[in-house]
Amino acid sequence: MRDNKRLFFVAAWLLLLAGCASVPTQPPATTTIPEAVPQVVIPQSVVPVAPQAPVEPAPKPVMSSNPAVVALLDRAQLDTSAGRSETAGASLERGLRIEPRNPWLWQELAQLRLSQGQYAQAISLAQKSISFAAHERRLLALDWRLIGNARVAQGNSAEAEQAFKRATELEQAVQMEADHGF
Repeated sequence: MRDNKRLFFVAAWLLLLAGCASVPTQPPATTTIPEAVPQVVIPQSVVPVAPQAPVEPAPKPVMSSNPAVVALLDRAQLDTSAGRSETAGASLERGLRIEPRNPWLWQELAQLRLSQGQYAQAISLAQKSISFAAHERRLLALDWRLIGNARVAQGNSAEAEQAFKRATELEQAVQMEADHGF
C-alpha cells in the first residue's frame, strides 16, 4: 500500500513538472535521443475518472439594470434562504417602489407569498408580473406555474390545471428557442 502511495506521488510530481515545462518556439540546434524513461504504473484504484461534461444551467436572467434594485433582490434572496421572509418581503417591496413595472420583482414577491401560504396574494402578484412581462416566456412560465401551485393549495384543481397547461406551453416554447438558438 505504501508503494502505491509513493507511485502516485511520483506520478503526480512528474505530471506537475511536465505541466510547468516550457515549449521552445524554435527546434533545438541538436537533437538528442532521450534515455529510456522508466514507466510509472499507476494502480487502477488511484486513476481519476474523467468527469462528465457538466450540464450548464440556464443563465440567470437580468432582473434589473439598476444596481440598487439588484442589491435589494440579492438581499431578499439571501434573507429568504436564511428563513427571514419578512425581511425579504420588505426588500422586494422597496425594490418595487424603485421599479414598480419590474415583472421579476413581482414574481419574486409572489414566490415569497406562496411560500408563506398567502395563496390569494401570490396569485395576484403573479398576475401583476404577467401584466409587465410582455414576451418574456421564461418569466411567464414561472408565473403560470406559481399560479397553478397556488390554485392547487386552494383546492381549485380545474384552474390549476389550466395554469399548468399554460406554463408547460411556455416552457416548451422556451426550450424550442434554446434548441434552435433564437
